[in-house]
Amino acid sequence: MRTDDGRYGPPDAGLRPFSAGRLDDLQREAAGWEGRSLDAGTHSVPVRVYRPGPNPYGRMVWAHGGSWQAGSVEHWHEPVMDLARVSGCTVVSVGYRLAPRHRHPAQLDDVLTALSWAGEQAEHGEPVVVGGDSAGGTIAACAALARRDRGEPLAAQVLAYPPLDPACSAPSYTRDPGAFPAAEDLRQAWRRYRGASSTAVRDGVKLHSTPLEAVRLDGLAPAILAVGDLDPVADDVTEYARRLAEAGNDVRLRVFPHTPHAVFLAADGSDPHGPPLRKWLGTLLRDRLRPRKETT
Repeated sequence: MRTDDGRYGPPDAGLRPFSAGRLDDLQREAAGWEGRSLDAGTHSVPVRVYRPGPNPYGRMVWAHGGSWQAGSVEHWHEPVMDLARVSGCTVVSVGYRLAPRHRHPAQLDDVLTALSWAGEQAEHGEPVVVGGDSAGGTIAACAALARRDRGEPLAAQVLAYPPLDPACSAPSYTRDPGAFPAAEDLRQAWRRYRGASSTAVRDGVKLHSTPLEAVRLDGLAPAILAVGDLDPVADDVTEYARRLAEAGNDVRLRVFPHTPHAVFLAADGSDPHGPPLRKWLGTLLRDRLRPRKETT
């Protein structure tokens, strides 16, 4: 496992809401988008498809955060557009069904539907990637497991500070009682998300609500993980990175100093390319996929 030292700035840096006015004209031209509706049989899954310029490479399905019960492709529009521009990938942002009306595995089913569609749209040999921030990162990690078990491997999994332990028992959850998300709030979110069952089965394949409950973690897509050291879920992320590496997977982990939760959504006026965490994720993914592009 490779770890990287990060620096984000003072604790309050970069936490202004991301607004359309913060993207300059060049960025707007470089990341066009369209809305679509994917047929999932019993329902439709709304997505937004972002294409960064005339020659994107790779297809990444992105699951937004929101404790599995909030958030939308509309609210995540600007950060996901920026991620597409930095990564050079076509990014499919998924409006998955939300808890508590829809419990696990509805969210995972919708992300898997989007991954199947992205694979169908991909050019020959073009890699397909899954990713997400916060609760969406949890879903993305579980999608990577399901795709492995279906014999449909992915090129990478990009995970921004996913909560992984429903008990929220790691020391980082109590290090700062005022930090977001609060442990008790997150435990309630897990209960609303999972309901009475933490695992479902589709065609003989287990659909986990957290990858920590998987029996085996070998043979997974290369993992890119990022979290802040002030984030209550920090220990979840570093522990999962350790388990992935011990299972023989390719893992890159970066812990950003002085950085809280939810910074994927942050704007940073001092950096024209967006907040360091989001920029690092996109840049590392671009660098990972570039050799594949050069050999196709």
